[in-house]
Formats: sequence, structure tokens, C-alpha cells
Amino acid sequence: MNYRTILPVAFLATFLFSACSHAEKKLPAPTLVRTPNDDKADEKLLAYNPAKGDKWIAEFVQNLHKKYGFNGNMLVAKDNKILYEKAIGWADYLHRDSLKISSEFELASITKTFTSVAIMQLVEKGKINLTDNVKKFFPNFPYEGITVKLLLSHRSGMMNYVYFTDGIWKDKKKPMSNMDVMDLIAQYKPARYIAPDVKFHYNNSNFMVLGSIIEKVTGKKYADYMMENVFKPAGMKHTHVYSTTVYKKIPVDVVGHDRTFKYSVVQNFLDGPVGDKGIYSTVNDLVLYDKALKNGRLLKQSSLDSAYTGHNKAVNGHFNYGYGWRMFDGENGRKVVYHTGWWHGFRHIYVRDIQKNIVIVFLGNLTNGSLLHLDELYKHLGVPVIRKGAYTGTGSMPGTDED
Repeated sequence: MNYRTILPVAFLATFLFSACSHAEKKLPAPTLVRTPNDDKADEKLLAYNPAKGDKWIAEFVQNLHKKYGFNGNMLVAKDNKILYEKAIGWADYLHRDSLKISSEFELASITKTFTSVAIMQLVEKGKINLTDNVKKFFPNFPYEGITVKLLLSHRSGMMNYVYFTDGIWKDKKKPMSNMDVMDLIAQYKPARYIAPDVKFHYNNSNFMVLGSIIEKVTGKKYADYMMENVFKPAGMKHTHVYSTTVYKKIPVDVVGHDRTFKYSVVQNFLDGPVGDKGIYSTVNDLVLYDKALKNGRLLKQSSLDSAYTGHNKAVNGHFNYGYGWRMFDGENGRKVVYHTGWWHGFRHIYVRDIQKNIVIVFLGNLTNGSLLHLDELYKHLGVPVIRKGAYTGTGSMPGTDED
């Protein structure tokens, strides 16, 4: 090798080393430690001037409220800036309490994304393997072949404990815990829906069991683990796990209403188990959650890639489910991750367009179908329409797997 070839090779090696070093700086190891600068950055992200809000979105939301009856809080952010946020309607219609932007909603199945994060954190720490059988943690668990991975991707084939326990739990005034449900499953051995790893079957049992595994492995309550390892590190100061096993009355001001304001939904024994639901949060905190996931504070990129990979047959060619996340897979690698929620008078959608750095949050406490009318908002933002019925393709019928 002569002098003329040595120089280009040396330059290329230096460039590659510099590029690799730069890439490593962009992907820091997850850290739970926060600094005052983190709080300042969060305050800047959440700063919003209503006078400068996106007028098109404002008109869209007002129409969604008047024409389709949306009642709740919403927020749209892009490139680390809130474009528009609004609290619209009643927190509790009976007492005529208005919603505030800081109101905490029961997140329903959006909780599953948090449970997935916690499980993947424990995988990173070597405390859980995705291939671990549930029997490793609960020897009395009556089903063979159900692994952590199958629970995360709704492929366990389990029955839904919400229906199974209703006829067994006699004292409906007594709250039911995760361990109560696990004991009932071990005792009664209810028939499975289908054998493990045959097909996607969405149900709450999968993430209730995952919540139980988190408690068993860490020796901590699900609420305590989430506070220490997810909420606080992400700067989510208005996010909590509330269970009727701890609180006789859940300490939030937002009441769920079923279809019309005439029917407010009171928490009951089914609001005891957590992991599938049970997290309460605000639209602003969900923006901080998105930030903490994207900047590597909570998980390594490899863990996120696994969670955002579809592990089932796509619905209509685009929609799939990973580890605790629903997703839209588009052309040229386009991916949007999201989750819906529907529980006891609450109905939500949380959409994260990672490539375009857009966050869309609608938290509703009136289950009237208003969130099925967001197509024009998605088009306005340049986000794929997150509604299975808007597409045709192979897979199961749209809506058959909704929570």
C-alpha cells in the first residue's frame, strides 16, 4: 500500500469512527436519573399559548364536539411544540364540573403500552426472558405453553377475566386484586379461547397476567414499580396507578359516562386489577411519555424496535399489534404506533407518528363513538388515517379486535 492509498483509507477509518461515536451519542443508555435541565426542557415542551393555537384544529375539535358529541381533553403536538390543546365538556355531568387540561383520565387500554415498557425494562435487566413460561412465576397457572412474548402480543389464547370472574366474584362491593384473579384462574381453570400461538385474540387477561408478573419479579406493587421506573423518570408528575383495592373512591375529578350523560359509571370490583388498565394520566403527561420513549430514557432502541414490530397477521394489510402497541405499517417503512382505550365510560386514542414527530391524544369520558370521526384531522397533519375501516386488504375484519 503506497502513500496515496494510505491517506484515503486513514481518512475513511477516521470518518467511520467519528460517525459511530456520533451515533452512540444519539442513543444513550436508558437512565432513570433526572436533572433540573430535564424539568426545564419539559416545561418548554408543554408551554402553550392559546392565542397561537392551530385554527384549523380548533375548528375541527369544536365541530367534533358539536356534531359528534366529543367530550374530553385533546392535544396535538409536532416537532416538540404543542399545536393545539383543549379541554371541552364535563368532567362530571351530574355535578356540572368542567374538564381542565390537567384533568386525569383512566387511560383504559393505553395502560397496556406502559405495562409493555415495564416488561421490556425487566427483560433488559435480565430479570425476565420473553420466552419465559408463566408457570415459572406462578406454578399453579393451569395453562401450558403461554410465554411472556405471547402475552405481550395477545397470542396466549386465554379467556377474558373480565367476563370469567363476573359470575364467580360474589361480593361485588369487595375489590378484586391481580392475585385474586390469578388464584381464581388456578382454582377454576376456565376454558381457553384457543390454543397458544395460533392467532391474535385481544383481551385484558394477557396484560393483567403481565402486571402480576411485574409484581412477582420485582417484589413491588405495580403502582410503585411504574412510579419509580416510568412515571418519575419521564417527568410525568400527574400520572398514577389507581386501584379499588387501595382506594375506596378513585381520587380523580373525571367520571366516565356510558353513551349518554344519563349514565355515569362508578368504579367497581373490576377496577381492582391493573396492568391491562388502571393508569390515570393527562394529555400533557402523554406528550412527556412520548418524549421519554423517543430519547431513550425508558428503553433501549432495540427493545423499542421489538415492541414496534408486528407479531400477528396484519388487518387490512396495514394494522398490526406488537408488544403492547398497535401499529400502522405503510409504504417505504412508514410506521405509526398507537393504542386505543375503552373502559367504564372512557374512550381514547393515543397516536405517535415517530417519523414525523407528531403526537395526537384524545381522552374522552363519554363513549359515543365520536373518535371514529378523526379522518380529516389525520389528513390535515399528514398522518395515515388510523381507522381500520378506511382500508382494504388481507387480515381479520376491522373492529374484531378492538378494546
